[in-house]
Amino acid sequence: MATTTSFQRTRRLRQSPALRAFARETSLSASDFIYPLFVIEGEGIRNEISSMPGQFQLSLDNLDAELDEMIALGIPAVLLFGIPTEKDEIGSGAWAEDGIVQRAVRHIRERAPQMLIITDVCACEYTSHGHCGIIVDGSVDNDQTLPLLAKTALSHARAGADIVAPSDMMDGRVSIIRHALDDAGFVNTPIMSYAAKYASAYYGPFREAAESTPTFGDRRTHQMDSGNIREAMREIEIDMQEGADAIIVKPALSYLDVVRAARERVDVPVVAYNVSGEYAMVKAAARLGWIDEPRLTLETMLSMKRAGADRIISYHAKDVARWLAEGVEV
Repeated sequence: MATTTSFQRTRRLRQSPALRAFARETSLSASDFIYPLFVIEGEGIRNEISSMPGQFQLSLDNLDAELDEMIALGIPAVLLFGIPTEKDEIGSGAWAEDGIVQRAVRHIRERAPQMLIITDVCACEYTSHGHCGIIVDGSVDNDQTLPLLAKTALSHARAGADIVAPSDMMDGRVSIIRHALDDAGFVNTPIMSYAAKYASAYYGPFREAAESTPTFGDRRTHQMDSGNIREAMREIEIDMQEGADAIIVKPALSYLDVVRAARERVDVPVVAYNVSGEYAMVKAAARLGWIDEPRLTLETMLSMKRAGADRIISYHAKDVARWLAEGVEV
């Protein structure tokens, strides 16, 4: 029997997968993702990271299979982290011409020329003390660290990196890197700054993966306090003024308000970094059978896009690309 009602039937657009897809405001695709890789000195190395199931430290001879899989899945970009054999007080391996990241960049450029290569610019993987720069009187000296970051970024650009991404959170690093790149003729190499990077407990598994756990203290003097969002907007504005072409908010899931605020504040690409601890929690719960891993992961990624992220750095990227290709519905 037909009835006349005064209420609105919003459920009409939810009745089938086709209707839900038709009405969807925010969507995911493999092209939204940047996949982090940990490259390590040596040969024949494929060390699974115990706290990050499915993620590996890879020697250069094991990169090709990874690159082929990324290309087949439609993932367009990689973010490189290097693990050297030797470390020293100043992290000199970070800017060595034959350093592990520099060699990885050249390898990827030759093997997969279509891949967008982004390099993380920091010293923590290369210093014997595990901190992000030069130590003076027990803490990281901002101004003495800046020239070393510039040398590292320039070495990455010379190796063929498409984008350099400083993650150290030193004041002034975008400016000094921009000047170093421009002076050397790399005026078209973009800087994607970790502009809002918080001191977070979510980074724990990464420090195992990158072998970058500090031997003393922590990083609270340069990474941001978790309670601050206005400060994040100031950091972003400063990096933009100094020449950043894109910005990263890290972590992502607990900082979606920061992603949204950044999206409303700037007109450059905003990237959310779905960090190692966020990844590890999902994998652990999935192994215990507590969650529907594909649906929960896709829902999480969708929340980052909905908050305003243009791109997502995520260790889930390959899984997400597979599930999207298989038609898994969030």
